[in-house]
Amino acid sequence: MTARNVLKRGTKNLFLLLMLPAFLLYGLLATVGGKDATFQSFSQCLSLIPGKLGIYMRAAFYRLACPETSDEISVGFLTVFSHWDTTIRKGVYIGPQCNIGKCTIGERALLGSGVHVLSGSRQHEFSDPDKPIQEQRGAFEKIAIGSDCWLGNQALVMASVPKGSIIAAGTVYIRELDEQAAIFAGNPAKVIKHRVQGVHSQ
Repeated sequence: MTARNVLKRGTKNLFLLLMLPAFLLYGLLATVGGKDATFQSFSQCLSLIPGKLGIYMRAAFYRLACPETSDEISVGFLTVFSHWDTTIRKGVYIGPQCNIGKCTIGERALLGSGVHVLSGSRQHEFSDPDKPIQEQRGAFEKIAIGSDCWLGNQALVMASVPKGSIIAAGTVYIRELDEQAAIFAGNPAKVIKHRVQGVHSQ
């Protein structure tokens, strides 16, 4: 391990200690206000801290608060998480102004600015026209963003994304497409190209 890596690891460990009181306060308030609601409030507050300070603070808090989450991540300014049951693997970069729902984000995945990752496609039920939509409960699903994926700016993702995929900027990805090393674009998303020669759509 290089001296730079040792220094970086030491800094991250320091921030884990510094964020421990905030994590304990979150745990205490969650018993009263509900875990997801309290988590959202802490995420919103942390999203407002700019620069490297904010990046280190967010990484430390999410490492403590989210299951199987690494602190070797970068979460951008004004990016908000809505569910504590979110897993972020090592090397993930999430750009500014993103909204992240219930999901697992695989190692070395990249999310551009303004990306929306929803907790599946059935968050809101609307089948009963005689009942207000607001009162029709939906279901949250923990979707998976595979490792080594790149989600372009303003992409909207509502389903699991295969490993090694690229979601073009502005794409609306509403259902899981089982393609290898594919580039998806459009609304709704479709395969426009493959990253590996010789791989074709099924």
